[in-house]
Amino acid sequence: MAQEVGRLLKKCGQTLSVAESCTGGLVAHLITDVPGASDYFLFSATTYANSAKETILNVSRETLEKNGAVDETTALEMAIGVRTAGGSDWAVSTTGIAGPSGGTEAKPVGTVCIGVAGPSGSHSQRFLLDRGDRERNKQLFAAMSLEMLRRELVKNY
Repeated sequence: MAQEVGRLLKKCGQTLSVAESCTGGLVAHLITDVPGASDYFLFSATTYANSAKETILNVSRETLEKNGAVDETTALEMAIGVRTAGGSDWAVSTTGIAGPSGGTEAKPVGTVCIGVAGPSGSHSQRFLLDRGDRERNKQLFAAMSLEMLRRELVKNY
């Protein structure tokens, strides 16, 4: 999937930045595993703490206090913030609960919110996976974020 995202970005002459929380840099790792990623990949921020989301990505304190870190609005603000910070055409963000603990009834383990920001606008979406182990969830969250970005690239170009 990272290879396809890279192909689409190169084809369109577009660039990408990434903001991650629950995936801990895995999305950026997958992107930079593709030869030639330096042609389109500009910036990455792993903002695990809410304070980092605020200071680096400009996620509003109000959003974090009202909705928490794992929320569609937070993911959206993360994507917009990293797009601005990186000066890129596109951005994708992940925030979620990989497990094995940390989940609640409202936001169980396996919850992820993914944001995409681009030239034609921004949006985010919440997904809930079956409970899995931490590594599996991180892998799936990263793959889902790349797929969501790929769909936006295809739709726009």
